[in-house]
Amino acid sequence: MATQTQDDVDEVVPGREWASELYRIANDQFDRASSLLDLDAEFVTRLSEPRRSLVVNFPVRLDSGRVLGLTGYRVQHTLTMGPTKGGFRYGPDVSLGECAALAMWMTWKCALLGLPYGGAKGGVRCAPSELSVAELERVTRRYAAELIPVIGPDRDIPAPDMGTGEREMAWFMDTYSQMVGHSVFEIVTGKPVVLGGTTGRREATGLGVVYVTEAVCERIGLDLREARVAIQGFGNVGAVAATELYAIGARVVAVSDHTAGLVDPDGLDIASLVRWVEANGVLDGYPDARRVGSADVLEVPCEIVIPAARERQLTDENAPRLQCGMVVEAANGPTTPEADAILRERGILVVPDVLANAGGVTVSYFEWVQDHQRYSWDELDVQERLRRQLRAAFGRVIDAADRLSCDWRMAALSVAIERVSEAARMRGIYP
Repeated sequence: MATQTQDDVDEVVPGREWASELYRIANDQFDRASSLLDLDAEFVTRLSEPRRSLVVNFPVRLDSGRVLGLTGYRVQHTLTMGPTKGGFRYGPDVSLGECAALAMWMTWKCALLGLPYGGAKGGVRCAPSELSVAELERVTRRYAAELIPVIGPDRDIPAPDMGTGEREMAWFMDTYSQMVGHSVFEIVTGKPVVLGGTTGRREATGLGVVYVTEAVCERIGLDLREARVAIQGFGNVGAVAATELYAIGARVVAVSDHTAGLVDPDGLDIASLVRWVEANGVLDGYPDARRVGSADVLEVPCEIVIPAARERQLTDENAPRLQCGMVVEAANGPTTPEADAILRERGILVVPDVLANAGGVTVSYFEWVQDHQRYSWDELDVQERLRRQLRAAFGRVIDAADRLSCDWRMAALSVAIERVSEAARMRGIYP
């Protein structure tokens, strides 16, 4: 029998399974916040790795009759706080490491907002734009069936993410319901209203970005109605944020999607842009603005930059060129640790993702509560509850920043980590 070497042992060190650049960023943030808190080593050990992960490989028959093999993931970061919560996404670069990082961030987001969840995230590695509607339905239903061992309305509640939406949530809910023999609306959030969804869920993340930005502007004495704003990403989050900011009088000077960036120093007509995208699907070709690269909008002169696209968009390469006073992270993990240090040194205020984009999971929580109660709230009630929840979380961040003499990212993470570690301490270790 072969002798096990140290190299063999090193290959299976916890965390190697989900090693990725995004997970490195999430862990770097956790390590910095843990050091700031002087967190007991026990809780560093208990919170630095995901509690549970599932990798599934499954076949899907395409419309052509050919069988495609796909890989799906579901990662649950902590089970301490209650059921886990987090979206699932479709994309060609979905991986275990990406899901692990996003699940960790979801834990901190829920804890900061005071929601009774641990973080989770999942997805299927595929190219959704290359699949027909019928093929996407088969992918979604098979993925839902594969997750049955780890999900449930009081165990793990998925939600929409990149490449998924209300349609996929309806298929997911129906698949789970068929397998248990009765309708279970609360198994997933982000559903159509007619299937137990809540009004305002589709707009919640983008609207939450605006609510947080309003609170920050009040704090620092910036008139948002006079501010210039650049937004990277014009999907569900970016377009909603742009529309709301435009409606209250802010000057949106730049937007982008994966096809193009558009700039107008006098302010873009967001209503016209929305109509263009509804008719054409993308920003490319819009005639009434100067075209730039998709990432170039981050460097447009303005007061506020909102990265609302993908992870790792602000790096040590472009952070020195930003011409803004504030970054509001509408995307998950858009800023690398190296860029964070540069922005801090330059005095650019960063509103962290765990606060700025928490509107989505907050209204998902509202939907889950309504499904359990079998009682619906109206849209104004949902929006007002969301505003109060986000402003309360912002207040906790400000208090922690003053108490710990740190930036807002470390303050937000510290509030969350203190809450989760205290819950872990109270529960102990079984057996």
